[in-house]
Amino acid sequence: MNETPIASRKHISIFGKTNSGKSSLLNAIIGQDISIVSSVEGTTTDPVRKTMELIPYGPVVFTDTAGLDDTSQLGELRLDRTMKTLHSTDFAIYVMDINDPDQNTYKYALKQFSKYSIPYMTVINKIDTASKEKLERLESVCSNALFVSADKGTNILRLKDELIKRLKEDEPEETIVGDLVPYNGRVVMVVPVDFEAPKGRIILPQVQLIRDCLDHGIKSYVVRDSELESALSDMSGPDLVVTDSQAFKNVSRIVPRDIKLTSFSILFARYKGDLGTLVNGAMKVEELKDGDMVLISEACTHNYSHEDIGRVKIPMLLNKYTGKKIRYDFKMGSDFPENIEEYALVIHCGACMLNRKAMQTRIDMCTEKNVKITNYGVLLAYLNKILPRCLEIFKSTEKDSASSME
Repeated sequence: MNETPIASRKHISIFGKTNSGKSSLLNAIIGQDISIVSSVEGTTTDPVRKTMELIPYGPVVFTDTAGLDDTSQLGELRLDRTMKTLHSTDFAIYVMDINDPDQNTYKYALKQFSKYSIPYMTVINKIDTASKEKLERLESVCSNALFVSADKGTNILRLKDELIKRLKEDEPEETIVGDLVPYNGRVVMVVPVDFEAPKGRIILPQVQLIRDCLDHGIKSYVVRDSELESALSDMSGPDLVVTDSQAFKNVSRIVPRDIKLTSFSILFARYKGDLGTLVNGAMKVEELKDGDMVLISEACTHNYSHEDIGRVKIPMLLNKYTGKKIRYDFKMGSDFPENIEEYALVIHCGACMLNRKAMQTRIDMCTEKNVKITNYGVLLAYLNKILPRCLEIFKSTEKDSASSME
């Protein structure tokens, strides 16, 4: 993989009224004509995404959204898609036309930013179309806003500098195992290779963990489950063994009890969201009743087979464990339901294709409606009765309360 995955980039979304110059601003920032620019209101229909390197900050994703005041025939659908963009937005830019300083739409946007805890900046566009007196008057009133002309390129570099400054403010270092395994430590990654494994490559969580080990001076070893036993005999005890969740049962049997064990999915439960909440959600399994509806949610879209973990294996294992007649609903990609209260339990994938903001938003949605949520790895460890062991590696970090579950 030569590019930073979208899920590992900061997501910057541009909001505002129709025809405020959102698309022109995005084009000016990235230096390319990505979004269609037109004087016709409602030109931007679906959110438009562009990945780029924001020098000197790093890899980001910019998203241009439809107008918040779109009253066209498809306006309601467009607004719905714009609102879903908020779920994954790390930073928002609100664009206002200097000739149309609509405070109602602006206040509505700020309310949404507050709801999803999104930091933002306000940009007043089209200053080339306003008189000097009007510009000076608004600058005195809106002292925290940036005044630009996307069409003329005025103050675009200043906007970039301010954006980078804001993105760097209080930005925590995110790591998968860098705070769990010491420098020069050893991690063994167990990667089963079956007919579902992508030919010629390994999947994203495995790639990201290898890179995280490299970034923190941790030695990584990648083996199949069929060679795990001999690999462990070749070395003195590693600091951690990380396995694909589907191989939990076999790997747990092979790895000596004094060696820490967890899964890619459990690591990502912490890296992408709230491990404590997801561990607590697994306890809901004991309360499931006949007829309960369980949502199985995957962040990516793919064809599935008779051995698909989400659609086949987890329902089969859950039915066997509970002995109940459970109903299942399946959602993929960005299709996460608003009516989450209809479900007794949500079982989410490892979220390697979502950024942390998007996964945390989904967790918050469930918490708000008092719906338990867990993820594939946590649930599979629980069903295999090895969850306490798989959480031992996190006991050394104060920020994870999940490890106290015994």
